[in-house]
Amino acid sequence: MSTTPTLAPPPAGDGADAVDLRGFGYEPKLRRSIGSYASFAAGFSFVSILTTVFQLFAFGFSFGGPAFFWTWPLVFAGQFMVALNFAELAARYPLSGCIYQWSRRLSNATIGWFAGWVMIVAQIVTVAAAAIALQVVLPQIWSGFQLVGGDPALTSTSGATNAVVLGSVLIALTTLVNVSGVRLMAIVNSTGVTLEIIGVAAVVILLLFNVERGPGVVFDTGGLGSGLSYVGPFLVSALMAAYVVVGFDSAGELSEETRDPRHIAPRTILRALAASGIGGGLMLLVALMAAPSLTDGRLATEGLPYVLTSRLGQTGGRVLLVDVAIAVAVCTLAIQTAGSRMIFSMARDGVLPFSGALSKVNPRTGTPALPAIVVGVGAAAVLLVNIGQAALFTALTSVCIVLLYIAYALVTVPLLIRRGRGWPRSEGAGATERGGKLFSLGRFGIVVNAAAVLYGIGMILNLGWPRQEVYDPAGTHWYLHYFSLLFVGAALLAGALAYLRYRARVATLHPRLDFAAPVPAPVAAGETA
Repeated sequence: MSTTPTLAPPPAGDGADAVDLRGFGYEPKLRRSIGSYASFAAGFSFVSILTTVFQLFAFGFSFGGPAFFWTWPLVFAGQFMVALNFAELAARYPLSGCIYQWSRRLSNATIGWFAGWVMIVAQIVTVAAAAIALQVVLPQIWSGFQLVGGDPALTSTSGATNAVVLGSVLIALTTLVNVSGVRLMAIVNSTGVTLEIIGVAAVVILLLFNVERGPGVVFDTGGLGSGLSYVGPFLVSALMAAYVVVGFDSAGELSEETRDPRHIAPRTILRALAASGIGGGLMLLVALMAAPSLTDGRLATEGLPYVLTSRLGQTGGRVLLVDVAIAVAVCTLAIQTAGSRMIFSMARDGVLPFSGALSKVNPRTGTPALPAIVVGVGAAAVLLVNIGQAALFTALTSVCIVLLYIAYALVTVPLLIRRGRGWPRSEGAGATERGGKLFSLGRFGIVVNAAAVLYGIGMILNLGWPRQEVYDPAGTHWYLHYFSLLFVGAALLAGALAYLRYRARVATLHPRLDFAAPVPAPVAAGETA
């Protein structure tokens, strides 16, 4: 049975956003200081194509050759189907910890709890994975950043140890920014994203002036097969794009800190993904066209940094690598911010350990500081695995993406079921804070939703399939071969044990809510809508 809360008239001094939030049963605690661009930046910096494409280009090329390029538009199309559904939900449920909040309202509180749990684990590991990317960049800018030993390769003992040092320093800095307040976080993130966008444009333009071959290179499989024999390598290489194109929902995570979230969040989710998809695709294309060689093996081991330094010279290449390092930093910041909001959202419902402390918001900064510290400490602990166990860390960071896709599916599958029952029933009554219509897929909702579900399930299977060449290329540890299944199983088992402790509290949460957005008060003369 669906319900539509009746909102009391706003107290003096309360804005429409605060009244809106009370309709969901929450008192406003977070500060609404994020505008449209900062909201876009949150999603764009989580995807962070400069960070992830630079970090993972070699992986995709090594398994699929130049034709691995086609995995990018395919994954982008699938994720855009997911994003369209998320945009529709963001307009109706503008709440922090959106994956948790959406899932529990569309299905029930138990499924929502597990969606939130899976997302927290994935975000903590993803913070570590993003921070470790500094090791791929900084030692190439200046050898002095290699503080431990002389070999910067992540697979070497000295490189792995140095990666932990650099990554830990970065996480400490991002934690400091996060606890200092949302305004500082938004300024740092927006500035970093602006520089990243400039960097992406510079990479594309500069490499276009140094092309070695035409765009037809994307049809070259690199001798890895043809026809049906290329399907296997192609599916493995698709993991590169799958690793990259996630996190666009971060704009939804910050809904309670965004002004006019019903209007802004849906649009910035889609814009962040669209900008990432277009920019990342262009980077892949021009890198393949400008690479000095496709057969000398360096593209499969050194990736994009090799292309930049060889084509633009050491100075030009290093300047762009500085921009990549900035992108790594803001990517780490954005993921940590999203993770802290997920913890805060679940804690205020009293369904996590130490919920009382985790749900507190610093009255001076307006930020949930303890959740940011928890994410930072957890990510730093995950980083330590990389010392002497680079293969294990690689497997761990790969599998965390499986968890993200599972969390997404715990939203899209219940949403598809609800659509079959007539969701959203209150469509005609809702409006954004500006009086406009809520973002809606209309009659295409079921088709788009079904496509998102099929894509998500297919990618979960592809990501989690136990492949030795991905999870245990050296063939030395059986548990690495099956690490995807083992890790996901362990995360769910740990979640089940934690859930038993809070099962009674979870059962009291309102499982469903067809919430009609309140029609805002008329804008006074002289004000801007």
